[in-house]
Amino acid sequence: MKLNLQDIPRVKTITKEDFINQYFKPQKPVVIEHFIKDWPAYTKWNLDYIKKVAGDKTVPLYDDRPVHYKDGFNQAHAKMKMSDYVDLLQRKPTRYRIFLWNIFKEVPQLQKDFKFPDFGLRLMKKLPMLFFGGRDSYTFMHYDIDFANIFHFHFEGKKQCILFDQKQNKYLYKVPHSLITREDIDFNNPDIKKWPALKNAKGWICDLNHGEVLYMPEGYWHYMRYITPGFSMSLRAIARNPKNLSKAIYNIFVMRNYDNFMRRLKGQKWIDYKNKKAISDTNRYI
Repeated sequence: MKLNLQDIPRVKTITKEDFINQYFKPQKPVVIEHFIKDWPAYTKWNLDYIKKVAGDKTVPLYDDRPVHYKDGFNQAHAKMKMSDYVDLLQRKPTRYRIFLWNIFKEVPQLQKDFKFPDFGLRLMKKLPMLFFGGRDSYTFMHYDIDFANIFHFHFEGKKQCILFDQKQNKYLYKVPHSLITREDIDFNNPDIKKWPALKNAKGWICDLNHGEVLYMPEGYWHYMRYITPGFSMSLRAIARNPKNLSKAIYNIFVMRNYDNFMRRLKGQKWIDYKNKKAISDTNRYI
């Protein structure tokens, strides 16, 4: 059985006023296809260009291994020179991804290739982040700790994005005291017999192509799968909804610290307990 997903709306371009009224205020996602055609990045940014300008930089890499109690928050699984990593992406499929890398601190010249767009929201200009992945690599279904409004710009190749809003939490096998669902759920081809509550979840789906931008509203769950090797840049704006802003503050200052404390105290038993609790909490809604 397939997930209950509808296509994310697509527009060629959009005015600030229409974006605010049609998508930001109702908190609905949208793909904007031609918004950045005037950026130098639109024609320049590809894997070969990144290799040329940042090939000597050492980058943090992540894969899809299950969370272990010894893992720190967003702790990298490996490191590699960017030139070697691009070669790996172009040579064969790999699970290694780059996640939340602020390349612009290390390669300032890349900042000249784009401009901060005016969507009517104040973007956090110190936090542009890049994400890279090889063919068939993917992220776990998760949402961002700060509940930000996210603008996700994709470059080279194609990337599949599946989104859910926070109202779907009870159906997603959310792991308590964390920002992820059960890691053993394959959202690209889920086993509904094993995860029956998923049939009740209502979400969104799109494929992102080079130069397109996906708007993800506050606190939206997202699963990203690289259909081909490529990379994306995220710009973010602080949550405007007071409820979401309070959740962000709780996540950053309470939830994260509590989870880290329990990992140190209980070890792997804490991780195993949370994974079991995700099933028992969710199966009440079958």
